[in-house]
Formats: sequence, structure tokens, C-alpha cells
Amino acid sequence: MSEKPINDLSPVVIALALLIIGAEAVFQLANAGLVGGPRGVGWRMEAIGRFGFSPAVLERVLAQGDWSFDMLIRFVTYPFINVEIVQTAFCAALTLALGKFTTEYFGGLRVLAIYLVTAIAGALVYGSVIEGNAPLLGGFTPVYGLIGAYTYVLWLRLGEAGENQLRAFQLIGFLLALQLGFGLIFGAGYAWIAELSGFAAGVVLAIPLAPGGWAMLLHRLMKRS
Repeated sequence: MSEKPINDLSPVVIALALLIIGAEAVFQLANAGLVGGPRGVGWRMEAIGRFGFSPAVLERVLAQGDWSFDMLIRFVTYPFINVEIVQTAFCAALTLALGKFTTEYFGGLRVLAIYLVTAIAGALVYGSVIEGNAPLLGGFTPVYGLIGAYTYVLWLRLGEAGENQLRAFQLIGFLLALQLGFGLIFGAGYAWIAELSGFAAGVVLAIPLAPGGWAMLLHRLMKRS
């Protein structure tokens, strides 16, 4: 019997990946002059200006009281505006892979909640810590949020199997080491602040959203003691 297409991915995960890929496809077509005409070349920068996030956005919301839709939407739209095609490819691939793993445990709607809330959490921390207008773009922050949720699931399962639960943190450890290597070679920005915040938010959100919720966590902790 042949496997079903794209491994029965949740429609929510597919939609997230299509938004990431679709936005980049439009930018690439515009750069090639196939859509948008002469103005199309500047569509990516225009999208960054309208849908990207920066510390100035948070300052405008909190300090100036601008709670308009145009400001608030940026907290959840910046993950879909990547700076170049390689970043897009990694974000889309990781969203599909981690989305598949997490939806098997949480379900599609809860994974969507994790994706959006961790994107917001990462933006809030980034905007609070970083000064200036350095933009926060791309889907790595909510991807790290999915990694956080997946890490919690692995932590529970390893505990149930009586194995070393620290192994659950191998994926985030590997990614941080990889990111450090790229940072040393190509120069590191400040996006890692949002990404680590997204990871932490993903772990915290996974606790009440997982089957059994807080009771499951307390059971695991009491069983270890």
C-alpha cells in the first residue's frame, strides 16, 4: 500500500508552509520582472515595512498607545517575510517537519496556537531587549517555538520509557551549536534572542496544551522524586 501524499500533514501545517513559500515566490517573481512591473523589485522591502517587526513597533504600541491593526498584525506576520530564499527554504522545511511531529501529539489548532503565540513572545522579548530599528524577520522564531513544544513531548516520552530525559534537549543543543558556528563565520545578529524566547515559550505552552496538561507534568515530576 502506497503512503498518502505528504505523510498526512495537518492542513494547518500545510497552510503555514504555503504562506512562507508563497510570499517568497511572489518576491522572486517580482525580482525576475514577471509580476509587478518596475515596482515589483521593491516588493520585499515594502512588505518588510508593512508587515515586519522591529523594536520601534513595540515602542509605538506601548509608549505611544498605537494599538491599531496595522501595528498589532506585525507580531504575527513577520515570520512569513524572510530576507532571502535560503532562509525561506529552511523555515518552510522545519515548519513542515516539526509541524508534523507536534500535530500528532497536540492537534492542528493547538499547533497553530503555539506557532502564533511563540512568534508574539519572541517579538515581545526582542523588542524589549534590542534598541534601534533592527528588524526581526523570518519564521525561525515560531519554528523554535515548535521545537520547544516537541522537546516537552520528547521529555515526557523519555520519562515514560525510563530513559534519560536530557536527551530531549539534543535537538535544541545541536541547533544552537550550528547557529553559533554560522554566527562566528558570517556574523551574528540579534534574532537568536527572539528564537530562544520562542523556544522557552513553546515549552511553557506545551505543558497546558498537552494531553493531561499540568497534571501530567506533576505526575512525571512526582514519579521522578
